This record gives sequence, structure tokens and C-alpha cells, in this order.
Amino acid sequence: MADRVTVIGWDGSPLTAAAKSALSAATLVAGAAHHLALPEVPPGAERIRLGSIDLAARRIAGHRGSAVVLADGDPGFFGVVRTLRAPEHGLEVEVVPAVSAVAGAFARAGMAWDDAQVVVAHRRTLRRAVNVCRAHTKVAVLTSPGAGPAELALLLDGIHRTFVICEELGTEREQVTVLTSDKAADHVWRDPNVVIVIGGVGTAVSPGSGWIAGRDPGYPPAERGWALPTEEYGVELDEGESTWLRAAQLARLGARTGDLVWDIGCGSGALAAEAARFGAAVIAVDDEAGACASTAAAARRAGVQLQVVQGRAPHVLERLPEPDVVRIGGGGLDVVTACADRRPERIVTHAATRDEAEAVGTALAAGGYEVECVLLQSVGLDTGDWSERERSVVFLVSGQRPESGP
Repeated sequence: MADRVTVIGWDGSPLTAAAKSALSAATLVAGAAHHLALPEVPPGAERIRLGSIDLAARRIAGHRGSAVVLADGDPGFFGVVRTLRAPEHGLEVEVVPAVSAVAGAFARAGMAWDDAQVVVAHRRTLRRAVNVCRAHTKVAVLTSPGAGPAELALLLDGIHRTFVICEELGTEREQVTVLTSDKAADHVWRDPNVVIVIGGVGTAVSPGSGWIAGRDPGYPPAERGWALPTEEYGVELDEGESTWLRAAQLARLGARTGDLVWDIGCGSGALAAEAARFGAAVIAVDDEAGACASTAAAARRAGVQLQVVQGRAPHVLERLPEPDVVRIGGGGLDVVTACADRRPERIVTHAATRDEAEAVGTALAAGGYEVECVLLQSVGLDTGDWSERERSVVFLVSGQRPESGP
């Protein structure tokens, strides 16, 4: 086993004394081609060009001597340290950090970044990274080949953002480009690169210094909790948007950061805005112009980003990106079937009668979903004399794709 493994971060700056000392004693050096070309790498050391970190870790574990791994930026921030420290490799790791690529990118842009979301985009996670860019106004994306600025821009179709693209930070070929997202797909970008994605309706800078990295859940100010009372929305909500039905629907949807939620028949926008408050990207769909306006207003009031699409389902759904979870506020069995065909993890809707609930459940089951139906009854009481003020009875129907898990 290697006597010692030192991981050295490299950001283009001269190596520190600690890094030079570790390199000079190294009998094995692993890194990218530009790392292995550094003059400080001992000529007699064994060299490994990094591809698979796991394979490199196995070779390092079998090496007799002192090993050094060179990595761009801070190797402990979405870097190689986690893999090298995995129990199966049994490596003792010492880290000499450098400025992370994200910190470097924001420095080049002259922007604070403690209020930014940071995501990693690989081919398998690109869609979720795009959903974070839909839902938040400042996001740093650590890209990879096949999941870079052009691919981000293509999947953000219809969403206006500004891209700050930082290519090959710390090298002689470093370049920073600022352009709108609709132009990013027209270029070929060099790896490695970091993309800062900024913009959105009501983009604002939090006043003063924050207390939590990423999005501050208390800014912009919003009412504590969710499934807020009807009066919070300034419009009259129908039975399908009642407080307790919304609470049950949101619980079944389980919207979270990285998800894309479809809210079909969004009505006032109450549920769409609340799903967005969980950090999910939301596309709210309604045929009525008034409903679309109310939904946009609800989003502004909640301080969240969401996309409003006016059109009649199911036809309008054909041009929307793939959802993770869907709430159907209206539209009939054709909409239920169309949504099931897109294979989201969960579909949640409601029915006024048992026959209607059975028909919806049958459609979901035919689409391959496990179906759950519960009868929800809520009774509002006047706490002055504890008399009954309002009664609501509705069937909550939800479908879960079996392979998606609970």
C-alpha cells in the first residue's frame, strides 16, 4: 500500500511549499495530462493519467511508496477526495486545497456566491441540474463532456437566463463569456468549464449578509408552512384547491430540489407556488388566461420561480419537458392517460364522486401505476362558538410508478 497519498488542488497558481514538498518526494503521480506536464513532477515517478478514479485508487493502493494525486480546484469539493477515501481502497489521504472552480468562476464574474445553488451536471444528472436552474435565480453548474453549456441551454428552452461560461480556468487558455441562454447552444465550449446561470422573474439580491449558503428559505419573506389559508392568495379558491386537499396532494407529490412538477389545471396557482417553495421546478398549465395570471401573481407573492403555460391539456403537454411528478387539477381521463404515458414517478389528482375516482384509478392502473385512493373529509369550525363553518368531502387519488420506490 502507498505509504502516503497527498491530494493537491491546482488552480493555475504557483504550487505552495507543501505541495512542492509532497511532489518532490512522490514515486507515483496521478492527474490529468496538464497536471502531469507540470515541471514539479519528478521525472522518475510513475505517472497515471486519471480517467476512472476508482481504477486509479486501486493502483495507488497497490503502490509501494509515496503517491500524489493532482486535481483541478479544491479536490474536496465535488472532487476526487471522496472516492479516494472510500473504505474499499483503505487509503489515508492528506489534502492540499486550492481555490475551487466555482469560487474561481464567481470571482471572474465579480459576484458573491454564498446565495448560489451548486450542482454537478453529468449525462445522468443533467436534467435535474436544469431543473435547479429553472427553479433558482443563481446556480453554478460544474459541467462534464456531454452535459455542458450547450446541453444546458437546449434543455432550458423557453426559460430566459444569462450564462457566464468560464472555460479552462487557471490556464493560459482561460476565457470568460457572458451571453443569453438561447445563444449558448450555437457555440462549441472547451472542457473543463463552469457555467453560472443567473436570472428569472423578480431576481433580487438578499439584503445584508446571509446566514445559510444557497437559497435562504426565509427570503423573500413567505408565510411559514405550506398549504396556506385561502386568504393568502387574494382570490377565491375552488374545492379542488382547498387547504387540506392541497396539503394531502403536496404530501403525496413529495416535490424536491431537482424535480420538475407539472401542475395541470393550476387554477389560482396556490399548489404550484407551494411546490416551488420546496425547491422544485414547476410548470403550471391552464387553459384560462385569468388562471395563468393568478398563478404568476402567486409565484411573485411567494418569491419563487415557475413557468406558466397557457393551453389546453392534453395537447399542450406534448411540448413540455419530462416531469418527475404531476398534479392534475382538472382535464378528465384523457389528461390522466396522457400524463401516465410520460411515466412520471407520481401522479396525484382528486375526484368529486366515487365513480369518478374509480375511473381515474382504472386509468392509472392501466398505465402501470400502483393506485391509492382515500376519502378526505374536512370540517372547518368557527372557534368562537365551535360551530361548523364549512365541510368538504373529496377523493384523493394517486398513482406511483412501481420502480420509483416510496
